[in-house]
Amino acid sequence: MQTPTTTRTTTTRSTTTSNALAAKAARLRGILAGYESVVVAFSGGVDSAYLAIAASQALGPRALAVTADSPSYPDTHRQLALSIARDFKLAHEVIHTAELDRPEYRANPSNRCYYCKDELYGRLGDVARERGFAVIVDGNNADDRGDYRPGRQAAREHGVKSPLDEADLTKDDIRELSRLEGLGSWDEPASACLSSRIPYGSAVTDEALRQIERAEQVLRDLGFRVFRVRHHDTVARLEIARSEMARALDPGVNAQLVSAIKATGYQYVSLDLQGYRLGSLNEALRLRPLS
Repeated sequence: MQTPTTTRTTTTRSTTTSNALAAKAARLRGILAGYESVVVAFSGGVDSAYLAIAASQALGPRALAVTADSPSYPDTHRQLALSIARDFKLAHEVIHTAELDRPEYRANPSNRCYYCKDELYGRLGDVARERGFAVIVDGNNADDRGDYRPGRQAAREHGVKSPLDEADLTKDDIRELSRLEGLGSWDEPASACLSSRIPYGSAVTDEALRQIERAEQVLRDLGFRVFRVRHHDTVARLEIARSEMARALDPGVNAQLVSAIKATGYQYVSLDLQGYRLGSLNEALRLRPLS
């Protein structure tokens, strides 16, 4: 049973947290309002979605959300981006990027993301110049600072700004602010491009990307929420959240899972007992860095 003192302490902490979050949100609005106009790199994920909404609130028609449609971009993301843009009445456009046409990207080196982001920011730069927008902004946040992200080099080279990071907003902050804004996807699991499922050094092909997308749709259709299908040629290595792993091992569900994923073209289906973890393919870099 809570005592009056405990209740007051809890309330004080909650108020302090709420005030700190409100201060960060105000700082973000100030940063955005300081730009003449922005093009938002809008993938449909929670970070870029909240940024696009905040930019629209701060700048009105001077904020344009742009979604890049490419072979490495899951259709589920595309549909989510379209839905959010419609629900929040964002100025929104879809452009096509062609990172898969670049040999250095297809070779899948450890800095593959650099070539993807270089392609993306180059195309967004074209949009900004043609349409008279002053700044390109992305959804990088404060939690991304310590992660291995070669795409940040491309962002620096193209002069891309990261207002969420500047405002010191973390992923949890952004989720909570998104919830308060009424963004239905505020608790969507983190995601990444389909190429991130292919081990470094293995070629990225359209065929492999489509196979991964079909296999991940199997998991989604079976009700799994947090997962990745890591592509190892004929083997699909499933990373599933530990909280959902028991269900994956249920005989009935397991039989459906194996049968449906094999139908996408994999010969073997394995379950990674470590479960889902962000950027697991980067683990190999600590053992044997790839150029």
